[in-house]
Amino acid sequence: MNSNYHKCLIKKIIIILLVTIGTSEYNLLLQNTALAFPIYAQQGYENPREATGRIVCANCHLAQKNISVEAPKSILPNTVFEATVKIPYNLESKQILGNGTKGKLNVGAVLILPDGFKLAPSNLISSDIKAKTKNVYIQPYSTDKKNILVVGPMAGNANQEITFPILSPDPNKDKNIHFLKYPIYAGGNRGRGQVYPNGDKTNNNAITSSTNGKITDIQELEKGGYQIHIQTLDGNEMSENIPPGLDLQVAKGDNITSNQLLTQDPNVGGFGQNETEIVLQSPIRIKGMIAFFIITAISQIFFVLKKKQWEKVQASEMNF
Repeated sequence: MNSNYHKCLIKKIIIILLVTIGTSEYNLLLQNTALAFPIYAQQGYENPREATGRIVCANCHLAQKNISVEAPKSILPNTVFEATVKIPYNLESKQILGNGTKGKLNVGAVLILPDGFKLAPSNLISSDIKAKTKNVYIQPYSTDKKNILVVGPMAGNANQEITFPILSPDPNKDKNIHFLKYPIYAGGNRGRGQVYPNGDKTNNNAITSSTNGKITDIQELEKGGYQIHIQTLDGNEMSENIPPGLDLQVAKGDNITSNQLLTQDPNVGGFGQNETEIVLQSPIRIKGMIAFFIITAISQIFFVLKKKQWEKVQASEMNF
C-alpha cells in the first residue's frame, strides 16, 4: 500500500512540474510577443491610421525613413494579386538592443487596404507568391479589420521587400463594394523605436547633459556603460549615468552645457509611410470597351474603303 501511495505522489509531483514549466514558457512567450511590433499598435489603437492620415507607428518610431509600396493599377474582382512594401536600409547598420548590445535590425509593416480586400487564403495563392511569402507571417490587424494587415518583427536583412498576397472583393456578391478607384496606405519600419507606448524613452536615444559644467572624470562600469562626473558652475559635483551600448562623444576635461549631447545618437532605423491607388475593374466594362474599340476600328476601315471607292467613281466620271 505504501508503494502505491508513493507512485501516486510521484505522478502528482511530475504533473505539477509539467504544468508549472508549461505555464512559465507560455507567459514568457506572451511577454516576448507583447514587446514586439506590431503588437503595440494592435493593443493601443482600434485603427492604425489616424484621421490626419498619420499611421500610429510614428508615435514611437520618431525618425523618418522612406518606404515605397507597389500594387497593380487595376484588378478584377475575386482575384489574387501582390502588394509589395519596400523597406530599404544599409545592411551593415547595427542597432542597440534592449540589453545594451548591438544587433541586426528588424523590420515590420502595416498595409491598410480598402474595405472588402483581405489576405488571400493559402489555397488560392500561386506557387510563385508562396515562395515570396515563405516564413513571412502576415495577420489581420483585428477580427473586425481584416482589410488591415500587419507583419513583423522579422529579420530585416532578408525582408527588405515584403509581399502581401491580397484577394480582391466581388461587388456582385457584396453590395457595399463598388467598381471604383481605391487608396492603399502602407507603413514600414526598420529598427527599434525611441518611445514606449506609455511615454517612457527606450535606450535607443542619445543622452544629454542636465547641467552646465566641466567633466572631471569618466568611469567605465563593470556591467557596461559609463558614469560621467561633472563639476557644475557653482562648484557642486554631480554625475550622469550612461546605459550600456551607447558611444560617448565627450571626454574628460570638456566643458559642457545643458542639453548638450553626451553620446552619439544610436538610432539607425526609422518609420515611413506611403500610399498608392488601385482600380477595382468591372469585367463587363472591359469587354464593352474592347468591343467598342473593335467596332470603331472596323468603322474607320470601312470609311476609308468607302472614301477610296468614292474617289475612284469621281475620277472615272471626270475621265468620261
